[in-house]
Amino acid sequence: MAEAKQQNTQPPKLRKTPQGGLETNALADLVEWFLNYDERTARIRHAHTEELFQWKQADDAANGIGVYPFENAEARFAIGVFQALQENDSEPLLGLWLGDVLNALHEASGTKTEISEAYKLNDRPEKSALEKAEKLTTKAEKRLYLTSCWLEALCTAEARVLGWIYQEIYGRPYTPTM
Repeated sequence: MAEAKQQNTQPPKLRKTPQGGLETNALADLVEWFLNYDERTARIRHAHTEELFQWKQADDAANGIGVYPFENAEARFAIGVFQALQENDSEPLLGLWLGDVLNALHEASGTKTEISEAYKLNDRPEKSALEKAEKLTTKAEKRLYLTSCWLEALCTAEARVLGWIYQEIYGRPYTPTM
């Protein structure tokens, strides 16, 4: 029992295929570990995050933006991690991708904070973002606020997992370039 508990304190190790890519099952185990044991990543499974994801899917579809029919926010996140690693298969490319994710996170967080403060949306922290957005006066503000909330949750989770993977693959923590 103590051994099983000990194994959960650290993410599982990544394994490489004979061709040098990441083994799919090991990557899936790693993503699952982060969803189970990393609080900021686990927020992607929260009911309020799922509600945001469903809103974003419906909003994009209503506004003519192509939507892939992901089952839920968790699936969107996990598939995004796999795609990011497949498309950014070198240190410079993964570094650029992580920089883009962190920039999107910074922008989304700043926008969310700015709107929240201007409209005092955080006076009831137990409310979901969709409930808070009801205080906003225009459709454009609601879309901007809710999109920022969704991107903050998604980019936080992606940055946590991809940052750890970067460190495991390249032997050093990711350092943003200026």
